[in-house]
Amino acid sequence: MHDDPRTHLAAAARDFYARGWMLGTAGNLSARRDTDAFWITASGRPKDRLDAGDFVLVDRCGQVVQAPPGRRPSAEVALHEVVYRHVADARVIFHVHSVEANLCGHFAQQGRLRLPALEMLKGLGVPDAEPRVDLPVFANHVNVARIAEEMDAAFTSAQPRIPGVLIHHHGVTAWGSDFLAARHHLELLEYCFRYLVQAKALAIGV
Repeated sequence: MHDDPRTHLAAAARDFYARGWMLGTAGNLSARRDTDAFWITASGRPKDRLDAGDFVLVDRCGQVVQAPPGRRPSAEVALHEVVYRHVADARVIFHVHSVEANLCGHFAQQGRLRLPALEMLKGLGVPDAEPRVDLPVFANHVNVARIAEEMDAAFTSAQPRIPGVLIHHHGVTAWGSDFLAARHHLELLEYCFRYLVQAKALAIGV
């Protein structure tokens, strides 16, 4: 990422807004610099209209390093900090609020959502012929720091097998080593969510 990552983050936000994943001011995106700091969307900004002035630079502890006047980082900055701290190759994080992701939270059992055994899972780093993959699902809390604490504890115990997590009644978070990888991972998770929702509607076992 030799050019300004804010340009790529704004473009991704417009794309996700058009897909219905970041309506209103929902969701947040970030990209890590070569240092221990990362750019993240400012709080309360419409995602189809972002420009360079809608991003805040924070350090790995979520403290502001650089911010345009009147801008503060997304309230969910702590979730990004947890991923960057635990996943060494994570350089970009996308957190969106899709209908299918929120529906799939209802299908989880004991904090895990069993993903469908689809060919698509290869794109998430699962080459198994008959994969049995569970996506971590965390409870939603008004206090985002509490979600971050529970994610931190889970990641300390074992990192997710695939690059993503789900927060019930909230949204999905996906990450990657660059913008393309993060987008692919998010798209594949959203595909799995759509499949699960439609399979449930058709009473197809998964």
